[in-house]
Amino acid sequence: MDMLSKNQYLKALIEQRGYLTKSKKEKGLLLDEFCKTTKQNRDYVIRKIRTGNYLKVGQTRKKRKQTYDETVKAALVECWKIFDFACGQRLEPLLKDEVERLRLFGELKCSG
Repeated sequence: MDMLSKNQYLKALIEQRGYLTKSKKEKGLLLDEFCKTTKQNRDYVIRKIRTGNYLKVGQTRKKRKQTYDETVKAALVECWKIFDFACGQRLEPLLKDEVERLRLFGELKCSG
């Protein structure tokens, strides 16, 4: 069950089955049913109801602006493989020192 379906189910639970007008015991039973069906944490569901986050159906996160084009990414991946899949902190100084040498020996073919 994806998040959109879970939010729609929670919205139906609240609006159609009258969650907000029920007694504390009835709310508990409805929450138990919802948590068992969706396998979501009870406290998380209560927080979603309290803040109204279940109403924000279909929102997507902003994507980051793309920094590098595909040719640069391909060259970077090639360097990453040559340097034995080093993490970013180790890869940065290696790139600064060794890219020119890799070009000289024909290991790396890129412009600039």
